[in-house]
Amino acid sequence: MTGTARRARTARGARGAVAVVAELARRLWRCLWPSPTGRRNRAFLRDRLIALPLLIVVAFGTLGWAYMDVRDDSEYLRDRLAPALVGLANAKASLFIAQGEAEKNLAEAGAAELGGLSERYRTRVARATQSLNQVTRSGALTVAEEQELRVVSALVVDYTGWIGRSQGHAKDPVLRDAELTYARSMLCSEPVAAADRQDRYPPCPPATGSGATSIVDRVTGLQRQLRERLAERAAWGGGVRGAAVVCGLALVLATVGLWRTVVFLRRRFRIRLSVPLAAAALPLLAVPLLTADALLAQDAQTRSAPLADALAERTSPETETTAEERPFDDPDPQAVEVLESRLDDTLADGRLPFLDGVAPFVLPTGLLAAAVVGGALHAYRREYLVVARPGAVS
Repeated sequence: MTGTARRARTARGARGAVAVVAELARRLWRCLWPSPTGRRNRAFLRDRLIALPLLIVVAFGTLGWAYMDVRDDSEYLRDRLAPALVGLANAKASLFIAQGEAEKNLAEAGAAELGGLSERYRTRVARATQSLNQVTRSGALTVAEEQELRVVSALVVDYTGWIGRSQGHAKDPVLRDAELTYARSMLCSEPVAAADRQDRYPPCPPATGSGATSIVDRVTGLQRQLRERLAERAAWGGGVRGAAVVCGLALVLATVGLWRTVVFLRRRFRIRLSVPLAAAALPLLAVPLLTADALLAQDAQTRSAPLADALAERTSPETETTAEERPFDDPDPQAVEVLESRLDDTLADGRLPFLDGVAPFVLPTGLLAAAVVGGALHAYRREYLVVARPGAVS
């Protein structure tokens, strides 16, 4: 095909598309604003038969897609992403506490050799392992992130092995400290500064780039990726915004069109109430509820982002140790358990529970309403063509 022929074919296709769009626009305009004079019943019904079902399908199609997208995001954050963030925060805090307990126990060489490491150390190591396993089962990680988490789990096993070796050399300060230092290097990339050596939990800033190989570096990287995913899911996407605009326009046009059709049938055909059209309009009453539910879910997702940031950045082993040692005191707002409860409550409150499971039925309901409207108008038009109703204007 030559270039000229191809351009001619493209031009014909463009003209055809413009003609189709113009015809649809003309019919929609005639549907919404019929001329008060010179209109025939047959032409009016024909225009409504095309325009109203089309508007209803577009309205409920875009509404169903946008509503399901928001609901899916909310469910993903509530059931997958939030538990994964909590698990990573628990694992990191537990490993810091375990390291502090090991250093404290091994500083008392005789006690460590006779009695072993403390119960808190063993509990915290077990909790860290359990939390990592829960993150793996959460379903929030990609394949690459799951592989990274397996590496973290393997490093935790090696880390506890070096702590065990250090315990075995509890009476040899040189070997004990060397093995303990190596174990900490597996946990944190940066060594303990001289000014922080007396701290129970020295700072452990995560490294980035090629040097981020320690347990904390990898866990922090996973937290960052999950937080970015949460922020992306919580934001209003361009697709949802566009669908909301199209849906709003189509709903307004469909509502006005249905009302004008009911008025037309009453004036021209003496039909006081069209039962099929009234039944087809009933799903429109659910639109405000679905909209309110979607806005609640979106607001809850937005409010969950600061809580996710706090789980990754503001939790600390000091806070967790204090909460463990003083269970009857007022809980610290930055404790993992408190942040977990607030995050769960925020996401749980972001929906109308009685609308659970409704999202997949929005589009089928719209299709059914469009079919009812189309069938009713087709029946009225067919009846008019066969026998004109008394008092009807031709």
